[in-house]
Amino acid sequence: MNTKTFKQISKKDVSLAGGKGASLGEMTKAKIPVPPGFIILVRAFDKFLEETDLVAEIASQIKQINFKDINSVDRASNVIRDLMSDTEVGEELKDIFLKEFKELNCKYVAVRSSATAEDSSIASWAGELETYLNTDENNLIENIKKCWSSLFTPRALFYAFEKGVITQAGQKKIRAKTCKKLAHCYPVAVAVVVQKMVQSEISGICFTVHPVTQDRDQMVIEAGYGLGEAIVGGKITPDTYVISKKDWVIIDTNISDQEMMIIRQGNGIKETKVPESKQSKQKLSNKQIIQLAKLCQKIEEHYKKPQDIEFAIENNKLYITQSRPITTL
Repeated sequence: MNTKTFKQISKKDVSLAGGKGASLGEMTKAKIPVPPGFIILVRAFDKFLEETDLVAEIASQIKQINFKDINSVDRASNVIRDLMSDTEVGEELKDIFLKEFKELNCKYVAVRSSATAEDSSIASWAGELETYLNTDENNLIENIKKCWSSLFTPRALFYAFEKGVITQAGQKKIRAKTCKKLAHCYPVAVAVVVQKMVQSEISGICFTVHPVTQDRDQMVIEAGYGLGEAIVGGKITPDTYVISKKDWVIIDTNISDQEMMIIRQGNGIKETKVPESKQSKQKLSNKQIIQLAKLCQKIEEHYKKPQDIEFAIENNKLYITQSRPITTL
């Protein structure tokens, strides 16, 4: 099996679905409002590499990297990504992916990388790999390949080296010509999450423990207009709300003027102006803040550890699009 729906995945399946995929499956099982989707499992990534004989080429490039030389990392990354971009996905895998896409019965999906090492207690790969929003049937396969190849961006390669996934001693042992499996040269793989796209009017992040004071009796919500990439990418200053988890009282509200938001444009996104009448308004109502806070508390209790949660609101309906452990506490 090369794909599974969220309903078929749990938090125990990180090795198959990556951290992000396993979390979305786990939350779906727990009846958290997660947009529907499916996961292209790690075995499909392995199948693509092995069917196309790309593993030896990748191993050869990794073996040659000198991590003290940024140009060396960039060069290897470019070669690997170009090779993967130029290589066709087999018809069997293509048919499976397109069939699953059609069963979602939506025009646009978000295609997100989900590394097998992601959100582990050792290292968090969140943010190291790529996401493609507003993907349709025509560019689905291309964006899946881009997510696979984002395992080899310069940033991801450096991160792997910093976390000891790649070591100089390990590089010396690589025998590129006889390398048949990616794990022989790079013991991280990537699954891909394909999820119904939420065209959010408001989106943001919730930390179920105060990220600055580390007060476990408080949670912090950040919210802004449009798609969440504006907040995640640091393009806007969001509203910030601090909530007491003891009595569900909003302790502090900091409203930020927002002049720009990110919305869908075709198969991509664009920056657009927020209407002047909304720029200085509070993004979430007090009722929405408490509703979201209680839902995020439920997620924290389910995982039994503090969470960093992404949310989106479309047509007044609240969705959770991601949850991962807070790794900085």
